[in-house]
Amino acid sequence: MITAASVQAAAEGLALVQALGVPLEKFVEAMRANASHSTTLAMKLPKMLEGDFEPHFSVKHMLKDMQIANDIALSRYLDLGLTAAARDQLVEQMQSGHGDDDYSSVARKFLHDIAPAVYEEPQTDTQDEQSDAGESISDTTESEAPRAESQDTASMTAQPRKLSGLSFSGGGDGSANTASRLRRGFLKQLLSRFSSGQG
Repeated sequence: MITAASVQAAAEGLALVQALGVPLEKFVEAMRANASHSTTLAMKLPKMLEGDFEPHFSVKHMLKDMQIANDIALSRYLDLGLTAAARDQLVEQMQSGHGDDDYSSVARKFLHDIAPAVYEEPQTDTQDEQSDAGESISDTTESEAPRAESQDTASMTAQPRKLSGLSFSGGGDGSANTASRLRRGFLKQLLSRFSSGQG
């Protein structure tokens, strides 16, 4: 649970650094001198930078562990937001077909291209229209990409995934509904304790 959350936080840190145009290696260097540095981060950060998600511990196995932790917490009316958020990122990797990759592949969502990002001025609608008017899009890979993406989305939503007692559809509604019901149950129990003088 702690390891998954730590690697998720590192992936988000890398994304922020990349968005600012700072070389990712600077982040890794800064982390080495940071109190939150760990053996796990020493092993995972360089691999994340390289986009090397060869499994040491797979997404599917980390997800199983995170789901067990989340199920236990919810059964005790604990809302572990960080654990749930890290679990949701692992679910996203599973749904994208990366269940056998290393759990550090959560960085894939944030680091689309591993090279540091370069800041570019955003284009206005007028600039977009001007560039679109002068160009004809005839690249077949670009025209086929939306079709392939919609097929992937359809297959993810068509078959719910069953993980440790909770059902996850492509949109994650099963998890959200179950967690919401358990929170409401917790609140009802808490209110009944206060009204009976136990709290």
